[in-house]
Amino acid sequence: MSWHHARVTSTDTPATEAAEAAYELPAPWRPPLLWRALLALARLAVPMFCRLRVTGDVPEELRRGPLLLAGNHIGIFDPLALVAACRTRRVAPRIMATAGVFRIPVAGRTLRSCGHIPVDRRNGNGGEALGAALAAMRAGSVVAGYPEGRVTLDPGMWPERGRTGLARVALATGAVVVPVAQWGAHEVLAWDGAGTMARSAVSALWRRPVVRVHFGPPVDLSGLSAGTPGAAQSASDRITEAVIAALESLRAAEPGLPHYIDPVRPVTTARSYPRRNRTYSTTA
Repeated sequence: MSWHHARVTSTDTPATEAAEAAYELPAPWRPPLLWRALLALARLAVPMFCRLRVTGDVPEELRRGPLLLAGNHIGIFDPLALVAACRTRRVAPRIMATAGVFRIPVAGRTLRSCGHIPVDRRNGNGGEALGAALAAMRAGSVVAGYPEGRVTLDPGMWPERGRTGLARVALATGAVVVPVAQWGAHEVLAWDGAGTMARSAVSALWRRPVVRVHFGPPVDLSGLSAGTPGAAQSASDRITEAVIAALESLRAAEPGLPHYIDPVRPVTTARSYPRRNRTYSTTA
């Protein structure tokens, strides 16, 4: 099967256009040596805390980009699990991550050196992240992001209704979107609190919970085009539904509430995505 990638088109906001120009890189982009080394390190380190199980694949012709990986976000540990899983599939993504991490002196410098993209919605800079992602697509990169924009607070830990950022990038560039579902990472590292997080990480060394990551088939975005009213939300919904479909097979025994519940994790249904026959009973 061949995939067509449209040329990156201009966005309609000055902030996004300026950010796109600022992040523009010579094509084709290739992951720096530092990032390749960290990918290999993650592949070695993550199995110390869990039993990593990776299924599905990324079509070989897409592994070097341009490509969008859209994942569900269930906990603090799952970005590490995603990185380790990508290493097993020979993919080196540039990750769209919360800007707060980039403000940590050493971590922020490292992330920027590796080509990752900060997302800061609190200061109204979502357009900058979008422009950076568009520039990354132009440079032939693989970009990974979370459509939800945060760790899910849904009581059942299902994906919440997605924001439209990744969908807009997909429609503007014609890049293929591969859904990446993961389950189990929430058992490795607690939601919050330095002491609680440290204790959960230490206990994971001997518990070694199973963490599953699955790469699903590309999302069908046919019939949708950039600039058409409602297209971005429709594309976002299709991406979310593809992630949910991939996730259902990973947690077939936990269709409602997860078996493992982090007591410090807040929950709300304010942004829950409507799922057919969803129940939050504790029975499977």
